[in-house]
Amino acid sequence: MPDFAAQISGVLGWRRRLTGILAGSLSALALAPVSAWPVMFFTLPVLVWLLDADAAARTGDTRRSPLIRAAKTGWCFGFGYFLAGLYWIGAAFFVEPDKFLWALPLAVMGVPAGLAIFYGTACGLAMLVWRPGGWRVLTLAVSFFAIEWVRGHIFTGFPWNSLGYSLAASDWLMQSASLVGAYGLTFIAVFIFASPAALFDAGRLVNRWAAPTLATVALVSMGVGGALRLSNATDDVAPGVKLRIVQGNIPQAEKWKPENRDWIFERYLRLSSENLPADVTHVIWPESSTPFLFAADEAIYDPAIAEAIKVAIPKGGSLVLGAERATTTTDANAQRIMTGVYNTLFVLSDEARIEARYDKMHLVPFGEYLPFPEFFRWLGAKHLTHHAIGFQAGALRAPIATKAAPPFSPLICYEIIFPGAVMPGVGAAGWMLNLTNDAWFGATSGPYQHLFQARVRAVEEGVPVVRAANTGISAVIDSYGRVIVQQSLNSSGIIDSALPVAISPPLYVWIRALGAMPLLLLMLTLYLMPLALAGGRKT
Repeated sequence: MPDFAAQISGVLGWRRRLTGILAGSLSALALAPVSAWPVMFFTLPVLVWLLDADAAARTGDTRRSPLIRAAKTGWCFGFGYFLAGLYWIGAAFFVEPDKFLWALPLAVMGVPAGLAIFYGTACGLAMLVWRPGGWRVLTLAVSFFAIEWVRGHIFTGFPWNSLGYSLAASDWLMQSASLVGAYGLTFIAVFIFASPAALFDAGRLVNRWAAPTLATVALVSMGVGGALRLSNATDDVAPGVKLRIVQGNIPQAEKWKPENRDWIFERYLRLSSENLPADVTHVIWPESSTPFLFAADEAIYDPAIAEAIKVAIPKGGSLVLGAERATTTTDANAQRIMTGVYNTLFVLSDEARIEARYDKMHLVPFGEYLPFPEFFRWLGAKHLTHHAIGFQAGALRAPIATKAAPPFSPLICYEIIFPGAVMPGVGAAGWMLNLTNDAWFGATSGPYQHLFQARVRAVEEGVPVVRAANTGISAVIDSYGRVIVQQSLNSSGIIDSALPVAISPPLYVWIRALGAMPLLLLMLTLYLMPLALAGGRKT
């Protein structure tokens, strides 16, 4: 192994752990909004060289076994990656510092530490079949693919910033998501970015160049294929549909103060109705846009609100908004008692009648509800929502039909980040509507990452995404993931836009419909290939 790789591999003690953390932290530069994805060509080889040293550890001492050492190395890399990529979570704890600031260190350090366990597991799995040569890079790619899939599903899932997003930074490269999805991009990304490590291997030149050559072919093919796909893209729009997206830009710390209720509501009414073109068919407000309980059971809670909101609804059109809905019951004294609260998307007619609604299904742990509530309440933890009882989860995501427009798939907040779980069925909806409130995270990278993942969902599904965000970034995204128009972060304003059309379902949609088993078998084959080539002998 040449000197440079040997020096990285030979780092010991706290310097070794720091090297892993720094490599992971620098890898976060590949994410939005920086999107400096070439940095991964330097950071992932560092991870491979650290794992090479782990593979050479003595196996007689369990404390120094390759498996344990590799898991520690992967954890350090993951901790650095998630610490740098998710630092913005801490901004939410400054919204009500008197209540939640004490928990800031737990969130900013604890969340990355917990997520890093997944990357430690990935490296441990790779070490089970780690062999010298380019195959170890492929093994690492398969392990990260499997673990990122698990991370996106276990304990309600949190696939934010999977490594595959680093390979979707350009519009050309992003198009590969239409073939393999975000999890497939993780497999390709780890293989491509880790492949330069093989150049520093000992042995025959042809063996050292095999993985980098294959990675180069893959990267060039992705770029050329993406360029060709975009060259054939159209700018077609749905006939007779005109959207007005309203971005109120209400600071989260101000939203629920009773004295602010009137001006917040009036701002949304004004932005919705001001210079409203005659051809607008849909006015769209973001998640939790009204600073009060909007509906109880199946009706608007306050008749005065129902009357006032009519000014925001185009004649013959619809208002789509995110707000809170309560279920109630009446006690023995005829008092109305709240039994549940939902984070809901409503569709109102021009007479301000509720025509359809969707209750958010995938709630944010600790943000909207407490998992294992008795245990965490015993620890003194609270969810961030202002309701004492937290939110209840909805039961079903079904396409919602409105006048003039194709049916849409409703998605609230981070529901848009889950690959393969954003559409109610193949071809069931002509667009995705994502209402969100990123005001919790201020002027950080969080809202940019959220928008970027919405773009990848559009490519995966071949369906446009319309995004209404309280403080931004509101946007209209076409079926190829291109941002047609957007409202800048932390600004108040409107977007008047046509609705891009959906395209034929991409290959990824049909592969996903076949189920996970064929793909899992393929990945298992690639994972075990080093053992097969070595005849099962340890080296």
